[in-house]
Order: sequence, then structure tokens, then C-alpha cells
Amino acid sequence: MAVQTQDIAVESCEHVVKFYEDDTELVATVGPYLATAAREDEVAIVIASETHRRAFEAHLEAQGSDVLKATASGRFFSRDAATTMAAFITDGKIDHDAFHEVIGGLVREASESGRPVRAYGEMVALLWDAGDVLQAIELEILWNDLAGELPFSLFCSYPAASVSGSEHAEALHRVCHLHSSVLRSSAESDRRDAANGEVKSEVMAEFPADPQSPGRARRLVVRTLGERGHNGAPVENIALVVSELATNAVLHAGSSFSIRLRLASGMLRIAVEDSSPLSVMEVEDGLIVHPGHGLGVIDAICTRWGAENMPGGGKVIWAELPYESEITEASDQLSV
Repeated sequence: MAVQTQDIAVESCEHVVKFYEDDTELVATVGPYLATAAREDEVAIVIASETHRRAFEAHLEAQGSDVLKATASGRFFSRDAATTMAAFITDGKIDHDAFHEVIGGLVREASESGRPVRAYGEMVALLWDAGDVLQAIELEILWNDLAGELPFSLFCSYPAASVSGSEHAEALHRVCHLHSSVLRSSAESDRRDAANGEVKSEVMAEFPADPQSPGRARRLVVRTLGERGHNGAPVENIALVVSELATNAVLHAGSSFSIRLRLASGMLRIAVEDSSPLSVMEVEDGLIVHPGHGLGVIDAICTRWGAENMPGGGKVIWAELPYESEITEASDQLSV
């Protein structure tokens, strides 16, 4: 299945990370994120390799953006990742003051017009690929510090192959924790679905155990569907289910959580996984027999729903809603 363009719905001051399988998937994800800056009268900053910058600019041009004009007017800033990083790294160590001067100066310049700023960067990925994992984590922290001083959204990415392996598990956990949400590649599941002759679309994102995470998850889903032209009662129901399940994960399980939305044959399945196993709820054949108040709301609007413990610990609570109309026809394009 070909990789389709994927809209990344990122609010101001959010820091999102994407783990991608190949450059095709990366461009299909970052391109629309940058194109949104032009569409919504924002300023875009790109700090990436020359190859990726050219690919992003080609995508923008194909979408009708005049990159040269945007650059001249201070609406588009493009910088080489390695060169930019060299300006604040001395003897292999990040100079915090230099980072705030170089990167902070760039963000301040982009903010001078008063427009919202959205940035994309892959300097952290260069550090990780070079084996300097601790410096990559330190750079993520510095980005967050800067976001505490200046309002901007940040989207960064890592090649999935670079962060795979048990030796990276602890460091990868720290990286994920430093982001407001984590977007995983769905390429593997897409290939599996194609091999089975199924047409499905999958949305997957991860969030920390933070009181703001349910709201972020809800906005991510609503804005993504809205950018595809989908609004009204069906989207409101989906948002309600996402909000209820995410809130349960944070408040009752005290856990980080992942959300997976999958569309197939006119039925949307929402699954929220957290690290707390089922204990209080009585489960019979995968269905919750005595749902609580919040889950009762889900019971009222969903066709079916239930829960299951995961082999490695934790649980998944899932719900299914019928979801027809044009989104079924364009199901392979639905993605955060």
C-alpha cells in the first residue's frame, strides 16, 4: 500500500515525535505539517538534512506554496541540521548558552511577525544515529526549556530502525516521556493488512501520564478529522470516547497510554492501552459486565466495547462505532 499524506495536528507549545520507517513516510508526514503553516498563516522552521529539506520544499511547491516567496517574507526558515548543530556544540558537548543563542534566536526571529510558529527538527536524530544518545536526550530537554520561554509547536523525528533494540529501551522511554505525544509508524500494519487483502486505516499516538494528555489526545483526533473535512456528531462521539478512555488511563490507572484508531468496513475501532491490568472491572468474554459512570457513557454510544489484559502487563479498553460517509472511501488517508 502506498504511503499517503498524513496531517499532523499539533497545537502551539506541544512537542510531538514521530518514528518513521523510510523517507517516503517522513515526507508524507512532515510535508502536510509544514503546509499547514502556509494554509493557516503561520511561520515554518525546518532544521533538517539537505535531502530532506529539498523533499519537503518539493512537497510544499506541489501543494501550491511559493517557498522562495515565503522565505523572502520571513514565513519560511530552512537550516541544515548538521551545520546548525555545530554552532552550539563544542568539543562534543552541547553549550546551553549557545543553543539558546542559535536556536532561540531563530525562533525569536520567526516570531517577530506575531504569527504562530511551527518548527520541525531532526538534529536529535543525528546525535542518536552518531551514538550520542545522552546528547540527543539533552537536546530534547533544551527544546522543551525553550518552549517554556517562547510559544511554538515542535515536531521532531527519528528513523524507527535507529531506536529499535532492547539496548535502547530505557533511553527511548526517556525520549518519549519528553514529548507531549508520540506518533508511531503504521507502515508495518499497513503491509500486513494489504497482505491479508484488507483495506484499513490506522492512527496511533502515545501520551504521558499527564493531566493535560486526555485533552491533547482529544484535540489531536478532532483536528485531524477536521482537516479532512469531517465534523459533526460522528466526530463528537469519537472525541468523547477518546476523552473518556484517556482520562481513565491517567486518573485511575495513573499511567501513560497509547491510542489506536482503526477504520475498516465502515466500523471505527478505538483502543486505549495503559500499564494497569484489569482488577476492579468484571470482564466476561472480553466484555465489561459492570461499567462505571464514564464507561457507561461509552456503552450508550458505541456498538460494542470491552477490555482485555495484555500479556506483558497492562490492559486495553476498546470501543467500536459505525463510521460511514466519505472517510470510508479515503480510509487509507486517515492518520495523525
